[in-house]
Amino acid sequence: MRKMQIKKAFTLIEPGPVVLVTTYDGKKNNIMTISWIMVADFTPIFAMTTGPWNYSFTALRKTKECVIAIPTVDMLDKVVGIGTCSGADVDKFEKFNLTPVKGKYVKAPLIKECLANIECKVIDIIKKHNIVVLEGIAAYFDNSRKEKRTIHAVGDGTFIVDGHKIDRKEMMQSKIPAGL
Repeated sequence: MRKMQIKKAFTLIEPGPVVLVTTYDGKKNNIMTISWIMVADFTPIFAMTTGPWNYSFTALRKTKECVIAIPTVDMLDKVVGIGTCSGADVDKFEKFNLTPVKGKYVKAPLIKECLANIECKVIDIIKKHNIVVLEGIAAYFDNSRKEKRTIHAVGDGTFIVDGHKIDRKEMMQSKIPAGL
């Protein structure tokens, strides 16, 4: 094995998939791209890294709600574009031709073009590490979409696309919660 720079170690385990997080600040909708998100156990608890450098963070902290929207590979250029401009300067729904859909439980919109959307409440913000802990309160999946492959950021401007699904449910049955 060859030694690599420790500052690049995160590219080996960068979580996925890349998601779009929507907020509503009371006046306008916004979207931010987040590649650092994780699930906590088999519960609807999620954690993501963001902070004051993101325009949406103020709305997230104020309203304590958002939507996690899961885009697919056909949306990659929009996902990157959303992540490289600020909602302070542009209406991202308009600029990237995305359709906001009214949520059932939160004021932040779902994104119609995404494969899935999860309405969330903020349950904790761990300031020291810029971690926002979310509780999913409703989830939606668009089975009618042909493209279902999600994207994963490596962290260096490259992405990995989901491949084939491999089934080991029977083998893992003792570890999977009932109903999954």
